[in-house]
Parts: sequence; C-alpha cells; structure tokens
Amino acid sequence: MSTTAALLVVLAFVLGCAVGAFLVGRVLRLRTGELRAELDDAIERLGSTTTELAAAAAQRDLLQQHNRELSGRTSTDHDVLRALAPVAEKLTQVQQQVGLLERDRVEQYGQLARQLEEAREVDARLLSTTHSLAGALRSNSARGQWGEVQLRRVVEAAGMLSRVDFLEQVSFSAGDDGERARPDMVVQLPGDKQLVIDAKVPLSAFLAAQELSSAANGPADAEGGALEVRRAELLRQHGKALRAHIDALARKKYWEGAANSPELVICFIPVESVLSEALRADPELLDYAFSRNVALASPVSLLGILKGAAFSWRQAVLTDNARELFDLSKQLYERLGTMGGHVTRLGASLKTSVERYNSFVGALESRVLPTARRIGAFDSASLDAIDAAVDGAEGARSGGEGADVSVLGAARAQRAGASQAAATIDATPRSLTAHELLDGTAG
Repeated sequence: MSTTAALLVVLAFVLGCAVGAFLVGRVLRLRTGELRAELDDAIERLGSTTTELAAAAAQRDLLQQHNRELSGRTSTDHDVLRALAPVAEKLTQVQQQVGLLERDRVEQYGQLARQLEEAREVDARLLSTTHSLAGALRSNSARGQWGEVQLRRVVEAAGMLSRVDFLEQVSFSAGDDGERARPDMVVQLPGDKQLVIDAKVPLSAFLAAQELSSAANGPADAEGGALEVRRAELLRQHGKALRAHIDALARKKYWEGAANSPELVICFIPVESVLSEALRADPELLDYAFSRNVALASPVSLLGILKGAAFSWRQAVLTDNARELFDLSKQLYERLGTMGGHVTRLGASLKTSVERYNSFVGALESRVLPTARRIGAFDSASLDAIDAAVDGAEGARSGGEGADVSVLGAARAQRAGASQAAATIDATPRSLTAHELLDGTAG
C-alpha cells in the first residue's frame, strides 16, 4: 500500500472521529438540557409537594383535633340516646298506631263514600219507582190491574188454589137486562155455591188528597190551612166516588148470574187507608153499602172471609171422606158376609170329601189290599216246580211209567202253606196315608 493511501485512510478516520465526537457532543448537550429542565421541574414539583405536605400535616392536626372533639360529642350523644331510647320506642309505637289509624280512616272513608253512593242510587231508584207508581195509579187500567194483583195475593194467602177454589175474569149473564157481566173473581164455596168479588175502586181523589197531605206537613200558616181545607174536600169527593161505585156494583147484580150465590157482592179495597178515609169522610157509607147488597172489604177482612171459606172446604172434604168411608165399610161388611157363606160351603164340602176319602181308604184296605197281598204271596219257583212235575207226570203217563207222586204232593203242600199265610194277614180297615198306600201296593 502506498503512503498516500495510508494518509488518506488516517485522515478519513480522523475526520470520522471528529464528526462523531461533534455529533455525540451535540446530542449530549441536548440531553443535558432536557435533564436540566426535568430537574428544574422535579425541584419545582418537590417544592409544591413539600408545601402540600405541610398543608396536609396542618390539616391532619386540625382533623385530629376535630376528631377528639367529635369523640367527646359522640360519647355525650350516646349517653343522651341511651337516656332517650324509651322515648324513641314509645314514639315508634305511637307512629305505628297513627299509621294504623290513618289506614283505617282511609278505609272507613272509602266505605262511607261507597255506602253514600249506594244510598244515593237507591234513593234515585226509589224516587223513580215512586213517580212511576204514582203515574200508574192515576191510570184507571193500572189501578184495576193493581187491585186484581192485590186480590190474588190475599186469596193465595188464604190457602186457595186458582181454578180449583176460585176463578178469575168469569163472564156470565147478570142484571135485569141480561147483559154480560165480568167480575174480577168468583170464589167457589161448598155445595156448588159461589161468591163474587170486585176489585175496582176509585182512587183519583184519594191520591190527590195524599199529595196535599204531604205538602201540608210544613209550618202551619195560611197556605197550610188552605191545603187542609182542600184535602178535606178531596176526601169528601173520594167518599162520593166510592158511593157511586157501590151504586154501579148494585146495578150489575152479579149474584143473579152466579150459581147459588148469596145476594151480595164483595167490593175489595186494596188499601186499608182508602176505606178508612172514605168512612171518615162519609160515616154512613158502610150502612149504605149493606143496603145495596155490597160488602166493603179491606185486605184484612177479606182474608178473614176467605179463611172461613177455606175452612168450610176442609170440613166439606172431611164430610165427603167420612161418607165415602161409611159406604166402603158397608160394602166391605156385605162382601165379608158373602165370603163367610162361601167359607161355610167350602168347609162342608171339605168334610164330605174327607168322609168319602175315609170310605175309599176303608174299602181299599178291607177289600182290595188283602187280595193284592195274597197275589203277592205266591212264589214263582213253586209254580215252576209244579209245572215241571205236571209235565213229568204227563210224560210218564204217556210213556207207561209211574208218576212221581211225591213231587206233586210237595207242590200242593207249598201252595197250601202260601194260602194259609195269606189268610193270616190282618184285614182290619184303617186310614192310610198316600205313601203307605203306595208302599203297600208296591210290596
């Protein structure tokens, strides 16, 4: 290698080192500045931290002092709370009781409000029904239907049955001119008798008087006196209307069209006060009705009349039952007599049958059974021996030989012994049962 090249290398190395040293120094200066700035910042933060630490220490001392003071106060408060514990318990109980009372008050208030609302609705319905009833009672047809309903209730309360004890809206001819009459009810009486009841009654003047009576219940003044005078006048008109209705019923003469009816028609008045007010306004009204063959009857008096009719029906039914029982007893007595005659004839027939049966048994025992027993006493073996001996004798006679007389004699002796044994049987007649007859015949 030449010297120049070596110098160049050395020079390049030296330049590189110088450049590197320059660069490293620059970097170090920059880093040193940064470190110095960080150090200054750290010193500043350390100063602030030291200041904060001093403030914290002062605050700590203050808190410790406050803590000591609070500890003293807490012990004092605990003593006070312990002293006030019974009072607190009582206050808790009072608060619970007050809560219960408040809840009950709310419930009761709700119930009371609901009941008041229901009462208001009931009053409204009652007022509407009252207006409807008042309007209906002002109608003649509605009053007639109401009277008929009241009459039917009274009759049913008396224990009578529809179409059995009473008939409604029956039409028949009545009066002198023969016109068709249609009473409200015809009550059936024992003995095919009938009682006519009419339920129509004038109520216009009476209702008007009642309205004036309700209006006159206020303070007594001149207007109240005028209302009382007007009410008295309306009640007199009511009595006159009822008298005119009695005349109309008397002219109809319902009793002439009914079967076996007393000369009387009952005028049913559905309300006691209607009749009492009419009698108060017209005291001679009752006698006038009797003179016209009309009986004024309120619900109570009509109920008594119908109860009497129902009792008469029960007595009539008992009488009919007693009469029927008497007829049946008489018929039973006659039939028992006829049956007794049949029993007598049956006993005589049985007695004759027993006597004939005994005669038959006696004849059977005395005449038939001895012969049957004799027939049964015969021995078939002896008959065979006799037949064999006879056959042998006939053969010997035909062959010229002598017959064996001893065999025939033995057969005759055996037959004679059987005849004597049959003759010794008791032939005394006696009554035998069916089993004995069968057993004897079979033997």
